[in-house]
Formats: sequence, C-alpha cells, structure tokens
Amino acid sequence: MSAVEVAVRAHAALGEGPTWDARAGRLIWVDILGSRIHTYDPVSGRRTVLATEQHVGAAKPRAGGGLVVNLRDGVGLYGPAGSGESPAAAGGSTGTAPAGGSFRWLHREPVPGRRANDAAVAPDGSLWCGTMRYDEAPGGGTLSRIAPDGTVSPILDDVSVSNGTGWTPDGRRVYYIDSPTRRIDVFDIGDDQLPVDRRPFATVEDGFPDGLTVDAEGGVWVALWDGGAVRRYTPDGELDRVLELPVRRPTACAFGGADLTDLYITTARTGLAAPHPMSGSLLVVPGAGKGLPQPEFAG
Repeated sequence: MSAVEVAVRAHAALGEGPTWDARAGRLIWVDILGSRIHTYDPVSGRRTVLATEQHVGAAKPRAGGGLVVNLRDGVGLYGPAGSGESPAAAGGSTGTAPAGGSFRWLHREPVPGRRANDAAVAPDGSLWCGTMRYDEAPGGGTLSRIAPDGTVSPILDDVSVSNGTGWTPDGRRVYYIDSPTRRIDVFDIGDDQLPVDRRPFATVEDGFPDGLTVDAEGGVWVALWDGGAVRRYTPDGELDRVLELPVRRPTACAFGGADLTDLYITTARTGLAAPHPMSGSLLVVPGAGKGLPQPEFAG
C-alpha cells in the first residue's frame, strides 16, 4: 500500500462524502459547513466548486445527469445544463447549479435545529439520507429512504449523528453508523428493500466511526473521527488493517480512479485549535484496495 498523499489541498471546515462518479471520471465530495460541492478529476487535475445556499451533507450522481443533494431542509436535484427542470433555490432565492443546470426539491422537510449529514445510493437507485441536530442531541436525527419519485420511507427516527452507509457486494446486507454508539451495525435487506434485524458488526474504541465504504471483497473501510485513522474490517467483523493518518479528523472514505483502487479520504478542520496542515484537504492512498462501482441515483 502506498503512502498517504494530498489529492486536493483545501481548507474545508467539514469535508465529507467522497463519491466516485464513474461516468464523469471524477471524485465528488462536499464541505458540509462551507456549503460547497467539490469535484476533482485526477487525470486532468481539473477541479470545480459549487456553492449551495444551505449546508450540504452529501452529493451523489444521478443516472440522468446532475446531482442529488442532501441539504439542510431536505433532498434536492441539480440537473445538467439544459435539463429543463424548474429553477428553484435551496434557500428560497435564485440558486446556482452546476454547468448552468437548475435545482428543484425532491423532498423538503425543514426542521429547526436539524441539518443533513451523510447519504448513500442503494443498489436499487434510492437514496438513504441521514440527518442530525446541530447540537448533536441524542435521538434528534433520522435515517430515511428516498425513492426516485420522492416517496419517503422512514428507517430510523432516533439517530444522534447519522453517518456511514454501505451495502455488501451482493446487496443483501447494509452497514450503518450512528457515530456516538461507537459501532458499525449491520442489517439484512428485506423484500421491500428496507432493512431488518439490526445487530452490531464491529465496535470502535479509538475515536468515533464516521463514513464508510465496502470493497469488492466485502471488507468494510471506516474513517475514525478523532481517531486519526481508517480501519478495514473483514466481512466477519475482524479488524484487518489500520491506515494511520496525519490528520486527527478523517470523515469518510471511498475508492476511486479508473480501476477503483485508490482510496480517497475526506477530512475536517472544524473544532480543532491547531489543525494539521492537511486537515480539510482531500487525501488519497493509491493502490489501497479494490472498490465496488457505486450506483447512481435513479431519480
């Protein structure tokens, strides 16, 4: 395994949600508190930054082009240029969309004191999106499934800090993290594509589990907030590998690159009196493993 490198030097307050966009050959990631969606093409080095008018927990590619975004007040859709979607703004005034596209709400449910956090696209093309309270009050957040037509199916209504979500290679189980529990949990997926039989998969003692990704062998990689590392667990829940990082607050990880072998890691500076120079940057470990292709949102 190669050493940790800086892919994009940045000063993100709360970098999160790295996602490989295979169609565009780029990595998408967000700065939640900075209200920014970033993209990075590792071949050309090209970068873009989109300002959102609300805190943005996650941004994922859509099958028809554009992005689905988990915003403070709900889930919205950015369309590609010329998409014809009705222009609207995430904050109620004129918004800005990537490449001249437009914005519309798919599901809007503002709750005072609550914001979006991590999200993931399921194998069936739905979006599983999490929320949390700004004050991180226990039980103040949720986890929901948003169908491509905007239908909402509640999954959990007593989450504290909803974070990493990822499916096994066969799609029959899903891993999930509510960070203050210090656990990675696992569910089975029922015939209705909703989770059943929640149970502990692995417990973290050093730091708090945050974002996760599942590799082609079924291994679970998890970033440790305040733990300064990314860990890999086998499908049986055994600790297999520890990747020590120079930053204290890695937030999430995802495989990217044309062959899905490079592990990208987002990081945060928020709350640190003396952050490391790499804190807030997008990091990469070339040749760390082999990832799974990520589905696009079907809406």
